[in-house]
Amino acid sequence: MFGPFVHNIDPIIFSISGIHFWWYGLSFTLGFLNAHLFLRRNRESVGLSLPAVYDLTLFLAIGILVGGRSLVVINNEWDFYREHLLLIPSIWVGGFATHGLIFGGAAGVIIFCLIYRAPVRRILDLLAISAAIILGFGRIGNFIDGQIFGSLTDVAWGVKFPNVEGFRHPVVLYDGLKNFLLVPFLLWVRSRGVPPGRITALFVIFYALLRIPIDLLREYPISMWGLPTGQTLNLIMVFIGIILFSVNIYRARSRQAVALLPKADDNRAGLGWRRIALAVCCVVPLVIPSDATRDIPATYGDRHPGLKHSWMYPPIAEDLKKSASAAAEDK
Repeated sequence: MFGPFVHNIDPIIFSISGIHFWWYGLSFTLGFLNAHLFLRRNRESVGLSLPAVYDLTLFLAIGILVGGRSLVVINNEWDFYREHLLLIPSIWVGGFATHGLIFGGAAGVIIFCLIYRAPVRRILDLLAISAAIILGFGRIGNFIDGQIFGSLTDVAWGVKFPNVEGFRHPVVLYDGLKNFLLVPFLLWVRSRGVPPGRITALFVIFYALLRIPIDLLREYPISMWGLPTGQTLNLIMVFIGIILFSVNIYRARSRQAVALLPKADDNRAGLGWRRIALAVCCVVPLVIPSDATRDIPATYGDRHPGLKHSWMYPPIAEDLKKSASAAAEDK
């Protein structure tokens, strides 16, 4: 039987010598591993060698991390970071935007395909399925983090989030469920033998379109072009997806020739250092605590006793408060 839930989940998995490893960061790790394994299993369908699969995973992971971080720094929290430029690389204080993760990941894949002359549409189609899983894991991490919440509600499954008044819609769980439900839909589309690029277009459209009603239940503190930031980016994604879908339909109707794929190379040279690099890309995100920059001890100290300010976790609460106030005034 459902009932109101009081959120008091410890966001830290374990700690080593003052370095904390977070459930939110684990969602990145699981996502990268899922993408890598999915690519390995389907590499022959896109003509990739095993070393190329490792390289593609690295481009994807780096693109996701850089894109997610950049959007938060430039758009969401620039009032804070322009006064603290040295903290921009400090991912251990938090700060990653979901739309930035998608844009950055896509950019990383496209750069890889340009360098390796790989079939970009086929590879993006594969990774669109994996992206839905990655984003689903990410929303579970957001829920454990407990810092993204919806509007006040009296529904039976309302959640009392830490340091927030009243019971709220668990919007990240709604969004996570939506992301996971995209997986069987995209797999079904793939089974229909659609032209390359169709799966990517449908992912972009339905990811953003289905997120719009969910985000109506979310309280955004920052505005962009007169709309909440997330909704603006959702609309941009829907527009991009429609363009991609229209181009894909045109290509299919004009029966443009599809290049034959080279046979996947079984050369395994250089796998050693690639495995090490992938392991690093999977371990590093574990130190990411949250989607937004936080004063870590002030935010999570109640749920994890013993958190203290240090060189990794500086006392930045007051500066963040001023930044948030400035952003609210711009709304």
